[in-house]
Amino acid sequence: MSAAFSRVQIPPKEVYTCADYAALPEGAPYQLIGGKLVMTPSLSTRHQAILRRLGVKMANFVDEKGVGAVYFAPVDVYLQETAVYQPDIAFVSRDRFAIIEAEKINGAPDLVVEILSPSTAYYDLREKFKIYARCGVKEYWIVDPIEKSIELYTGKEGKFIQVARAEETGRVESGVLGGFSIELEEIFVDAP
Repeated sequence: MSAAFSRVQIPPKEVYTCADYAALPEGAPYQLIGGKLVMTPSLSTRHQAILRRLGVKMANFVDEKGVGAVYFAPVDVYLQETAVYQPDIAFVSRDRFAIIEAEKINGAPDLVVEILSPSTAYYDLREKFKIYARCGVKEYWIVDPIEKSIELYTGKEGKFIQVARAEETGRVESGVLGGFSIELEEIFVDAP
């Protein structure tokens, strides 16, 4: 943590809001989850390697097809008054560009990818999972570096339904990004 962040005094509150979050210094390592400020540690090199491999492939596909925009953590996604998340990858379709603002995404992306890490897995699999579904994320990918697995969920009526799961080998295909798929071996290689 940088010296600038260590000197920031955050007044204790029972429930923090989007306004409280917006008042934090730019780049403060927090997400707003269930009205609590949750510190987000730096990404491990393994996490970053997986993010790079999957994210670059997805961004190249989206750019080539001209169907939208892909953003990488840390980008703030404002979902509810007490929920501002920083997904590892967020895709917003071209017809929904109005939710993209200069400093944030103000609404649910069409597709979200979360790569599990020891410090955030609890939230990614529980609180964020529920809020993403309620707020209208159409597709949620959960990438587990330990199990070398990817789970795909589709949003329906405010809930997610698992539509695909692959572990170590195999391929997963997006329903939101028609024609986009990834072989697990491409992102879970051992080399950095």
